[in-house]
Amino acid sequence: MLRVNELLASLAAMGGFLVGAFVMLAIVRTLEFSMRQRDRGDDLAPGVASVLAVLPSSAVVLDRDDRVLRASPAARAFGLVRGDTLMAAELLAMARKVRRDGEIRESEIETRGGRFGQDTTTFAVRVAPLGTDGQVLVLAEDQTERQRVEAVRRDFVANVSHELKTPVGALSLLAETVMAAADDPEAVRRFAGRMQHEAARLTNLIQDLITLSRIQGGEPIPSPAPVLVDDVIREAIDRCNTKASAKGIQLVTAGAQGLQVWGDDDLLVTALRNLIDNAIAYSPEKTRVVVSSRSAHGHVEVSVADQGIGIPEEAQQRIFERFFRVDAARSRATGGTGLGLAIVKHVAVAHGGEVTVWSKEGSGSTFTLRLPAYAGEPASSRTDTPVEAAQ
Repeated sequence: MLRVNELLASLAAMGGFLVGAFVMLAIVRTLEFSMRQRDRGDDLAPGVASVLAVLPSSAVVLDRDDRVLRASPAARAFGLVRGDTLMAAELLAMARKVRRDGEIRESEIETRGGRFGQDTTTFAVRVAPLGTDGQVLVLAEDQTERQRVEAVRRDFVANVSHELKTPVGALSLLAETVMAAADDPEAVRRFAGRMQHEAARLTNLIQDLITLSRIQGGEPIPSPAPVLVDDVIREAIDRCNTKASAKGIQLVTAGAQGLQVWGDDDLLVTALRNLIDNAIAYSPEKTRVVVSSRSAHGHVEVSVADQGIGIPEEAQQRIFERFFRVDAARSRATGGTGLGLAIVKHVAVAHGGEVTVWSKEGSGSTFTLRLPAYAGEPASSRTDTPVEAAQ
């Protein structure tokens, strides 16, 4: 029995020795690995990892051998880093120069196949030395959206300048003509009428620019309230009656009454008036423009349908852009500013809705404002038959 106990004790001692040996070996290997990593410059300076984690830009830390030690999720999402390799050759070249002379460098680069399938992504890049172990920090800020906004701003300023130049130049020329024709009352009346037309066009353009500046920033409507859609339709039609009567066009209302939305009644009237104005401008004489409303799955849809010339299919995706015109000559002849549909789009977005278009050349167009319905009690639930607007 004693011998068995001695044997078991010996085995236990041997097992403990072996376990201790394995543990010691693991510790030694770990220390050796840590030393190799330190020798290679793989340790980041204290606090660097924490800073990189909160940086909004794409951040990459390279070791002395150009191997990626740390990369932010944005850097990987943009395709700047794969595994432990920096993919942009321009960034690698900059990093090597910075490592060689210690000078911070800044540049702008473009990469293809960027985030979310973008064809080209533009980065503002800053590369700086990090510590004394040959590590380099690469920061890349996505500038694609900023450049797009800047391009839109330049185009907008150029378009506004052009649109303002036309009526202002016409007014100047007409004023000179009136002065030269001071002895001809008939000519003075004719040119004065033209001056009134250009002045009205200039006023409309300025008013549209003011309206667009109010809503295009995406800010919420400052003082929303329940709005009765019937009142919006009635007011918009009333503002367009004179223009419709001049062409013998009937303005007709149809659909459900008593519908309500939550928003700004002035903006909604402006948006609907722009749709009706467009329908009148691009419709032949003695036709009809129908303004209808209906409730649809928690939304209110207000549609404006005309019997006009229609819109080419290739232009339908662009008609809500500022200053875009399908037919520039015809639009200017009708006194359009090129901002009406852009205002409609921004008003719809500001109300949490959208505007859509159906059109076929030669068969007319239908524009539909789709807005969230007001969740309170409806003012009325009756449905009327189509009613012609006063002519």
